[in-house]
Amino acid sequence: MVQSIRILIIDNSPIRAAILDEGLREAGYDDVTIIGDTRNLLKRIVELDPDAIFIDLENPNRDVLEQMFEVSRYVQRPIAMFVDQSDDATINEAVEAGVSAYIVDGLKKERMQPILNMTIARFKAFNRLQEELASTKAALEERKLVDRAKLLLMKTHGLSEADAYERLRTSAMREGKRIGQIADALVTAMSLLGTDVPDGTDKGVS
Repeated sequence: MVQSIRILIIDNSPIRAAILDEGLREAGYDDVTIIGDTRNLLKRIVELDPDAIFIDLENPNRDVLEQMFEVSRYVQRPIAMFVDQSDDATINEAVEAGVSAYIVDGLKKERMQPILNMTIARFKAFNRLQEELASTKAALEERKLVDRAKLLLMKTHGLSEADAYERLRTSAMREGKRIGQIADALVTAMSLLGTDVPDGTDKGVS
């Protein structure tokens, strides 16, 4: 049984849009909407809230490409973009804009199912990568805050690094917060009081 998803086709050519539509419906996807007029496109996409988007541009000019790349950056959905001709620079721009699948000369109805599967899979993989990168960055930033807070405690209270960390950990447990949150509050408070806050790169703290 095919999963029920909302699919939006953006194509100003009724003939080409019909190929996409027929291929998707033959694959079992019945909730398909076609937009031929791209005026107020972002607003209409938000209103329709599709699960996946197929954009067919044939031989687009630069302005049309930029508009569609902007759509891709904004809507954050699996997007398959069909073109008849392309070049490496345009493909790179499409990838940077978040286009999940950039299909050159691939408008054949029997290919709609595998293209849709690939588009959704790539979108999910990209999102997982972005989440992992964001999590790693947040962890690094939190560690920097903890290091700065430890240095503050070491310099203002004459504590060892281990004792400074233990004080932060105890406060976090008592307040039911992460150590990073306690460190952030301490660094912020001391900054407001005009205390010289170290940047966490001082020797002796790791």
